[in-house]
Amino acid sequence: MKAVYVEEAETIKVKDIDRPKIKENEVLMKVNVAGICGSDIHTYKGLHPFRQPPVVIGHEVAGEVTEIGSNVTSVKVGDRVTVEPQMGTGESEGEMTGNINYSDERLAPGMGDWLGTMAEYFVSPESLVIKLPDSVSYDRGVLVEPLAVGVHAAFKGDVKPTDRVAVIGAGPIGLLTLAAVKARGVEHTLVTDVLDYSLEYAQTLGAAKTVNTKEQPDWIEAVKKEMGGSFDKVFITAGVPGIVNEALSLLKKGGRAVTVAMFRNQQEVDIEQLQQNEKEIIGCMTYNRPDTEEALSIIEKQEIPVEKVISHRLSCEDAAKGFRMVDKKEDQSVKVLVEFDA
Repeated sequence: MKAVYVEEAETIKVKDIDRPKIKENEVLMKVNVAGICGSDIHTYKGLHPFRQPPVVIGHEVAGEVTEIGSNVTSVKVGDRVTVEPQMGTGESEGEMTGNINYSDERLAPGMGDWLGTMAEYFVSPESLVIKLPDSVSYDRGVLVEPLAVGVHAAFKGDVKPTDRVAVIGAGPIGLLTLAAVKARGVEHTLVTDVLDYSLEYAQTLGAAKTVNTKEQPDWIEAVKKEMGGSFDKVFITAGVPGIVNEALSLLKKGGRAVTVAMFRNQQEVDIEQLQQNEKEIIGCMTYNRPDTEEALSIIEKQEIPVEKVISHRLSCEDAAKGFRMVDKKEDQSVKVLVEFDA
């Protein structure tokens, strides 16, 4: 089968490898589409904390079940499915929390012997496979996983319909965080970025206000004045220097900032502003099953056009082009899908 490898930093190759074999509690799926995620770009650049080249890349997927293990009962051959791509015990420092994302030893595609999703076939434990409703296309089904990140962020932010919410960064995760916030009934929303075309995507998803921060250096005070004050919640969905303090400056007293982006470097924190105004900074890591289920429900309802974040659909043979597009922000790319079954 064909599989997309990050061979070394910034080098993508499509290789022919053996089709994986399944165990009694596993499911084999024929991949229709796999998504390129921001964390995949970290791997592509050799910067990911636990997924290092050479590796079959990818963790966003949608496809059809082609084989099931002898003990599998919840899905059957022919089912259309996606996957919640993380395993763990839910144990954190010896305490069973029930939160897989807290696990001391999480496992995800591209780690150990578990190949990534960007291949013609992908193996998953039955417990992680989620059936797609007939009304959910593969293109929308592949968005369940990244939307679950946004749903979990909204949960960690304790978002209420009456909140004033800002999302700083309009990449795919920022846009899907906006979608999750909108799904909770929030109308008063701000999205910022340095790319006009990304902000246009945010407008498509219902952002009340967008700001290009590169073109408006004094944007924080200007936007608070225009929108009637500070924000209850701010979601940090870009890991650029200074962004945490920008989030704090947007927040009202007692407000909450949620860190969703992957950060590679240290961030400065205005501790005086944090303490004296009782503002909060909350960490946010992937998701848990309730977030995934809510993400699928949002997609199935079709009240928010999450599929609008998909900018390109490329053949697996063009995967290298797709990674370059996402990394360099070429051709107005946002969410790029790699297809294995036309």
